[in-house]
Amino acid sequence: MNESARTGTAPVDAQYHHFQITDPQGPLAGDLDSAHNGLVSASGGAIEVTTGIHTGSVRVTVELHSQRPDVAADWEEIAEISCHSPSGEVLVTHFMDDPADLPSLASQGPGPYRLRVHARGRDRAVDQTLVDDVVESYLIQSWPAAHQDALLVKATDAYGAQVRAQPADDTIVIDHEDSLDTQTGRERDILRRAERGDYS
Repeated sequence: MNESARTGTAPVDAQYHHFQITDPQGPLAGDLDSAHNGLVSASGGAIEVTTGIHTGSVRVTVELHSQRPDVAADWEEIAEISCHSPSGEVLVTHFMDDPADLPSLASQGPGPYRLRVHARGRDRAVDQTLVDDVVESYLIQSWPAAHQDALLVKATDAYGAQVRAQPADDTIVIDHEDSLDTQTGRERDILRRAERGDYS
């Protein structure tokens, strides 16, 4: 049975099919922990959550637990990933921007945590930009836990299947504009390399 969890909900801006989870004082996860599960992965020390929309707001709820909670019902995609917070501040952030108005996912200060990310609605506006209505929702459960491999718990949406079908590298995105032959694709490549400290 789950204990009473601390929660918060806020809109989060996604860009280039992602929003992020970061620690302001250092990397949360190494790229060796990167998962090709179509929902959540480690990249450049941050954790990235993959959205169906290209650009726009998504609804994010966080739940802070003291121990492993039950998997929430009625979600289309669910995946878990481990992280380690150097500062005790694990923040959901707008892509390459300020933190969202949500509690820190590091409920007990610095140390290791497990994050379980739930997603719903990613098939409703795939690749669209500046979606007026919020069509995607996410739930992120967090609890203290030693490192474990990333885990895909549930996979039912078509967008996640498309992402998983792509080659497992750090430029995964389902976007007709992602080619380096387009301006958007070149900008995304520059952002990805900058996150890794590659300015060549």
